[in-house]
Amino acid sequence: MADTARTSDAAPLAGLRILDLTTIMLGPFASQQLGDYGADVIKIEAPGGDSTRRTGPAPEAGMAAAFIGVNRAKRSIVLDLKQSAARDALFTLIDNADVLLHSMRPQKMAALGFSPEALLARNPQLIVVAAHGFGEDGPYAGRPAYDDIIQGLCGLAGLSADQGGEPSYVPSVIADKICGMFATQAVLMGLVRRAREGSGVYVEVPMLESMVHFTLIEHFYGAHFVPPQSEAGYSRLLTRWRRPYRTTDGYVCIVPYTDQHWRLFFGEAGIPECADDPRFIGIGSRTLHIDALYRLVGERIALRSSAEWLAACDRLDIPAGPLNRLADLERDPHLMAVGMFPTVDDAALGQLKLVAAPMRFNGKRPSVTMPPRLGEHTDEVLAEAGIDAAARHALLASGAAIQFHPRTAASAISGVTL
Repeated sequence: MADTARTSDAAPLAGLRILDLTTIMLGPFASQQLGDYGADVIKIEAPGGDSTRRTGPAPEAGMAAAFIGVNRAKRSIVLDLKQSAARDALFTLIDNADVLLHSMRPQKMAALGFSPEALLARNPQLIVVAAHGFGEDGPYAGRPAYDDIIQGLCGLAGLSADQGGEPSYVPSVIADKICGMFATQAVLMGLVRRAREGSGVYVEVPMLESMVHFTLIEHFYGAHFVPPQSEAGYSRLLTRWRRPYRTTDGYVCIVPYTDQHWRLFFGEAGIPECADDPRFIGIGSRTLHIDALYRLVGERIALRSSAEWLAACDRLDIPAGPLNRLADLERDPHLMAVGMFPTVDDAALGQLKLVAAPMRFNGKRPSVTMPPRLGEHTDEVLAEAGIDAAARHALLASGAAIQFHPRTAASAISGVTL
């Protein structure tokens, strides 16, 4: 178990140790959330490190922007799992772990000797969470999967074509991040189950199935019924007129939703007669005529400035907000007030700005910590696991394990991925 002195007494996951064998975005996002809430997350990296250590601006080799975004609240060790000594060391770490989270294909894990059966035989109370592309009992099992592939397969990329455009990807690694949240949920469910039943569990988090679940929550729509009552796809979201509305000087996001919202909006927009238009009375009728409704809204909003509309919506209690670009977020008054962009100071990199965890416990937001250098904690973590000094020296001397040193880290990590 983790040394609870390392975490805040208020941290809800303090005392839990998580072995993180994930890379890129999905798994690291999941484990970062767990680390933010107090778990001792041990990031186990190959000698070259997570590829995100080379993705984006990198004032220091191995500390690139993409890595920093999803790897705070962790310790890093390097094990070359191609070597038997490193695999033995990992099994020793597993003996005292609560969770092992990995994003390798199941076949690769089994080939290394870390099948779910082997892991649970070694530690019967272990929670094993595997995040990979496809469920193990389907024809896609074992295929490689990245965010773009899953966006296409789950129907998400095709929704833009249903709006009258071309198929396109959401400009975010949304499948990785959503599935990362499912993986976090899987860890927590496993821990609850262990608390009740006293034994570990293997939980599979397949990306395709997770994203189909996510996409179809609203878009399965009339296909819920047998026979179908309509085609799949929620029309309010698929109209091409659903978008930020242009004003005389910018854009605003306005969502009248209830009957009262619409009556007030029509009055403010100078078209009060629309409140009695049969097409717009009640949510059912509005949904059937959503193209005409949203087009009309866009035409009226275009006649005033953003500030005028935001003030009017505030007065009428109609949900509205400005359109923020990425560069605007740090200046948003609400995000500034709630401390969404804390900073950490690092001796080598200077000041770093991070994005805080969103949840607070008893009014307190989890503190942020510096993401680890590659192998920064190797010797420390192996010693905590009970591996003696001579055995640790042998692991380091053979390259089965690597301890961080600025020179060796810089030589081990080369290239930048843009």
